[in-house]
Amino acid sequence: MAEQADVIVVGAGLAGLVATHELVKAGRKVLVVEQENVENLGGQAFWSLGGLFFVDSPEQRRMGIKDSRDLALQDWLGSAGFDRDREDHWPRQWAEAYVDFAAGEKRAYLHDLGLRVMPNVGWAERGGGLASGHGNSVPRFHITWGTGPEVVRVFRDPVLDAASRGQVTFRYRHQVDELIVEGGAAVGVRGTVLESSTEPRGVKSSRTPAGEFELRAQAVVVTSGGIGGNPELVRKNWPVERLGRAPERMITGVPAHVDGRMLEITENAGGNIVNRDRMWHYTEGIVNWDPIWPNHAIRIIPGPSSLWLDATGKRLPVPLFPGFDTLATLEHILGTGHDHTWFVLTQSIIEKEFALSGSEQNPDMTGKDLKLLLGRVKKGAPGPVEAFKRHGVDFVVRDNLRDLVDGMNALTPDAKLDYEQVEREIVARDRQIENTFSKDMQVMAIRNARTYRADKVIRVAKPHRLLDPAHGPLIAVRLNLLTRKTLGGLETNLDSQVIRPDGSVFDGLYAAGEVAGFGGGGVHGYNALEGTFLGGCIFSGRAAGRALGRSLR
Repeated sequence: MAEQADVIVVGAGLAGLVATHELVKAGRKVLVVEQENVENLGGQAFWSLGGLFFVDSPEQRRMGIKDSRDLALQDWLGSAGFDRDREDHWPRQWAEAYVDFAAGEKRAYLHDLGLRVMPNVGWAERGGGLASGHGNSVPRFHITWGTGPEVVRVFRDPVLDAASRGQVTFRYRHQVDELIVEGGAAVGVRGTVLESSTEPRGVKSSRTPAGEFELRAQAVVVTSGGIGGNPELVRKNWPVERLGRAPERMITGVPAHVDGRMLEITENAGGNIVNRDRMWHYTEGIVNWDPIWPNHAIRIIPGPSSLWLDATGKRLPVPLFPGFDTLATLEHILGTGHDHTWFVLTQSIIEKEFALSGSEQNPDMTGKDLKLLLGRVKKGAPGPVEAFKRHGVDFVVRDNLRDLVDGMNALTPDAKLDYEQVEREIVARDRQIENTFSKDMQVMAIRNARTYRADKVIRVAKPHRLLDPAHGPLIAVRLNLLTRKTLGGLETNLDSQVIRPDGSVFDGLYAAGEVAGFGGGGVHGYNALEGTFLGGCIFSGRAAGRALGRSLR
């Protein structure tokens, strides 16, 4: 069978669009194979908040933030904790290359495509409390004006323009089942044509076969995403030795099509998977009251002020505060024998500190609606947050602590809280608010956060007693564990070429995005710094497209 294109890209998510965009610029003809319908163009990135990790950006400098490539690399390496000679060989190199990209041409590359970011810079994943350890030393989380759909758009539009010229062809509802390898090189794909689907974006679609296909090209780029929508695969790869038992219950932070199928298919063809036990799951998940995909979860992106209690009513230990150290918190929660925890907070805190991850939960920024955005400074929680407070099954709102605990116990009758235990934790915390100094490290962290201008103005509530009725009502939120990202994956070199188990290059086969651990098979190591997932798709997709643009005949 003759070649249908120069390159086949498997997956029409962000990494696939970026690789295709770069191939188009190099004059190559591209065939994009996608198991979902056209509504899902852009994949998981569409649903994101659009956070991007930049280093020493103009936005940071305007906010008085002093950042540098060396500080960012120190944070990255302290978070990654690379400790595997073989499996971390390429991830270490990808980490340094990515930090160089984030501190260098990344912003200009995206700006030239038309992407803009918000002027305030968020301080995500603040870390474990030591300068050399995990976490961002300074705010680096730049939210895209237009959120995830805009990140997708700036690559989608030029790719669709190329499709109108015949340079790019999309084959939707084509599910790859096999990589074609001849003479040791990847030369195409085989698979199943799925029956037509008109389901809206993100809704689980049919897997009923309607035919078969075989497609050939000079090279194949796998950009199919991770495993977060496949609970069985998440549990199979769960790092029991490191994090403890796999949770009995997790809610799902990504659509069902994020199924991880191409990992096994590529491994069966001869590609090497590394660091498959490394993954990134959130601890602040709430059940979506208006779901799109099965078991749909939304993550709360919290400010630092909520009191975090475990399922028994005990306060989480230092430094497991909201927004500080995701995986250390996950490990601690699993050690309690329960899969849920609680935030206890006030109306004043929820109004200023609760943000919800996801483009659809932030219509002001997603829709580039400045008037609606300015409404955030008014009294009251943002509309989507208020909707969850009213309709979400995980929210309890009461005027006094006794009634609040009764409401919490009604939600979890198999793990009832002791009122006196909860009261002791809250009263002890409240006594630390009376002075501008404190021995309570969370209170210190709140005051430290408010020394950053953006946090003080729009992100972190003024310290106050939780039991102060002037800041009421009291609110409790049951937090669930939610699946999200794959940190390991297909091993790749800095050109995104897939590596074989013996360390040699797999001719004609490339991988980018989450399926490649966002580069190298695990650029984040054990911990992510946030804002690095979309950027990893962009950087690794760009590397694949540019390498193929240079090397193809």
